[in-house]
Amino acid sequence: MNITSSAQRSKQIKAVVTMAGRKLWAERIAELRAKVATAARYGKFVGVRHAAEFAAEKARLGLDLSPIETTLADRVAGLARLDAVLSVSGKARLHSAVADSLAGDANLMPLLHLHRTASLHQALGFTVHYAGLEDGAVYDLLIDRDGTTAEIACDTLSAEEGRLVHRAAWMRLMDQIDPDLQTWLSAHPGRYLLKMTLPQGLRDAASADGTNALATLHKRINTMLSSSKRSDHDEAAVLRLDPLMLAAAQASENGLMNRLRNEFGPEANLAVTGGGNGILVLAARAGSENEVAVAMRTRLAALAPTRLSGSRPGILAMFIEDTDRLEWSLLRDQLTLEGEARQFLTFPEARVVVAVTCASRFELYGPLGADSAMRFRNPTHPAAKNPTLAPAVLSTV
Repeated sequence: MNITSSAQRSKQIKAVVTMAGRKLWAERIAELRAKVATAARYGKFVGVRHAAEFAAEKARLGLDLSPIETTLADRVAGLARLDAVLSVSGKARLHSAVADSLAGDANLMPLLHLHRTASLHQALGFTVHYAGLEDGAVYDLLIDRDGTTAEIACDTLSAEEGRLVHRAAWMRLMDQIDPDLQTWLSAHPGRYLLKMTLPQGLRDAASADGTNALATLHKRINTMLSSSKRSDHDEAAVLRLDPLMLAAAQASENGLMNRLRNEFGPEANLAVTGGGNGILVLAARAGSENEVAVAMRTRLAALAPTRLSGSRPGILAMFIEDTDRLEWSLLRDQLTLEGEARQFLTFPEARVVVAVTCASRFELYGPLGADSAMRFRNPTHPAAKNPTLAPAVLSTV
């Protein structure tokens, strides 16, 4: 069902806010706004990660929405329509899930993924029962078509789990060190490129010995620059300061970032800062390639025996979060996700799995009702060739 009335959308979002509690919602929006306002780079990360909450708040207030915000607000409003058809126990579980999505690093995306997955299967001609919400089942959805049933377990995986250098940690580091870099540039005018290889990665958490990787790297960069050294290296990091080529430095910031992206590749973490007549580009990579698809395969192997009953054909519906359009396109186009999903389907744990689906927020941004998720069928499952289940298990890409 598409929502065409902004007043109707606002009313339904207000109902979603009521599920969590108006006070909790207001506190959460205030918390997120503060994070966006107080950290330039990390704030952008927060803004993207919580785009659904921000879009819903704008719609609740009756403010103008961009096309993507409209789609996200409509998807949040869909939770109110779901609530209207649930039983008392289903409503209670949904309200609790909405409240849980407004705490810590959580967001509304897993619930929107669940509702979108259900809606897509309804559009394919299946009757959908929200077994997780209604009955407390380990799986989320029970779909039925002409007497043939299957279970669907929905799960969300952050792409950060497949990265040694976490993007959130990189952005926090850049926000923290930016004032120091600007001060250094003011005293050392010029154009510089600071290249970093981080074999042990970078995470925004204390290590086993209690040290904080961000604080340690921040200090090392400051020490290297203040001592006029051009390089520094140990097992945790290799730092090298080089002149930045004038042709690249004279480009616009977007042009410069594009040049750097072409040079360092899609997995590089990049930042640009300036001070006085100086400019400093920072480029960091892990010591090995990102393994987002491998992380998904590992998660699938853990999900199959715990989130499916084993008594019916099972579908694992994965949502890959915290990725950008370039990374997601590469994961799809280079068949990286497909390769790892198909490898999982050869594992013993996959014997109850008839198919795996993969989607991201870019599919959520698409038109309501559009199905652009990747589907990978398990050819060895007895139900794989069942024509009744075909719409749910056959690849759409």
